[in-house]
Amino acid sequence: MDGIKKIAILGSTGSIGTQTLEIVRKEPDLAVTALAAGSNVELMERQIREFRPALAAMWTEEAAGDLRERVKDLPVRVVCGMEGLLEVAVYEDMEVLVTAIVGMIGIRPTIAAIEHGKTIALANKETLVTAGHIIMPLAAERGVRILPVDSEHSAIFQSMHGENRARVERILLTASGGPFRGKKREELADMTAEDALKHPNWSMGKKVTIDSASLVNKGLEVMEARWLFDVALEQIQVVVHPQSIIHSAVEYADGGIMAQLGTPDMKLPIQYALFYPDRRPMDTKRVDLFALGQLTFERPDTDTFRGLALAYEAARQGGTMPTVYNAANEKAVALFLQRKIRFLQIPELIESSMEHHSVSANPGVDKILETEAETYAYIKEKFGE
Repeated sequence: MDGIKKIAILGSTGSIGTQTLEIVRKEPDLAVTALAAGSNVELMERQIREFRPALAAMWTEEAAGDLRERVKDLPVRVVCGMEGLLEVAVYEDMEVLVTAIVGMIGIRPTIAAIEHGKTIALANKETLVTAGHIIMPLAAERGVRILPVDSEHSAIFQSMHGENRARVERILLTASGGPFRGKKREELADMTAEDALKHPNWSMGKKVTIDSASLVNKGLEVMEARWLFDVALEQIQVVVHPQSIIHSAVEYADGGIMAQLGTPDMKLPIQYALFYPDRRPMDTKRVDLFALGQLTFERPDTDTFRGLALAYEAARQGGTMPTVYNAANEKAVALFLQRKIRFLQIPELIESSMEHHSVSANPGVDKILETEAETYAYIKEKFGE
């Protein structure tokens, strides 16, 4: 198997995970040796039968037991829980770990993988948002490469390729504006989950789509970009670009701007991370500049979309505050999807949680996870949920 790159995927049944496997399906130079998922046993069984990993993890013992029974005719070991995720993350017969798992459960496996010298293809926002101060120095110390899979961060990474990073003046982080772009507060008051899930350009999971509608997603990306590219918060400017063709750009000291353009398709940044620095051919729709005609840009409306302004505030305060921002949003989105709160209550709940919290500077992983639990408990007390 010389020349074959062996990968493992945390979150193989989710949006990024399944798209990563679509790339593997077409690329004979990639082999999947380990997979991890939450509770979708049926899809995991299909993935195991097709890609033949030696190790598979499910989040619950129940799901793992079900999977074991289904694949007992195959030479695959099935593990579960956090221990299972950690086993996948440090699996010996693997060089690239795709972290496509949603939530802060991605932190420990990512740290473990870095400690074992694995290349990280990062699609888990929460890892850097809440623990960037731990992850980035550790990666530097171990000489581990963190390759962003998020389309915006991949675009920034590509726009910095071959450039002197000390000469970066601004990062221009683009946002589509989501399904509610241009709407005012009074119009957002009665917006339902169905309205929020109608993203104009991207196909994503429910949580990320709601985050895109509230601009919280962009707030999380700002925090992530700060750590990934070692820039000051003030150097990151969010630009609303409804066509989603420019995926982000970097302005340098001489005023030159480098940007990465392409159709809205997550497979490009995923494949770029898997084969970096190579660019492999890809059968994807090409940008037709003549058909487009024009590209437009707007300032984000942070008065209406308070989630973005609150992200900058959480990042300024630092320490455990980004964890509060992230955890409060996770709970708020879940309550919104359950129709227990209104759309405008998402940023209100984040702000209330931030005001209630006393920041701890430079938290370790235990303190980060404790802060998450405290934020959940505060919201439960507030809503009885």
